[in-house]
Amino acid sequence: MATSPFKFLQEVREETRKVSWPSRKETMITTAMVFVMVAVASIFFLVADQVIRLAVTFVLGLGG
Repeated sequence: MATSPFKFLQEVREETRKVSWPSRKETMITTAMVFVMVAVASIFFLVADQVIRLAVTFVLGLGG
């Protein structure tokens, strides 16, 4: 069953009214949390990478 574009847009508008949108404060807090977690993950993987690099060079006897 085909729906006219006008009817479709009306239904979309009705559905968007049902959505509970986050407040500006909630959005800012969530965004800040994402940036903090990205920084923490980056530091963790940097440290893990360096530890693995040191272990591999030690095992292979390449580290002077």
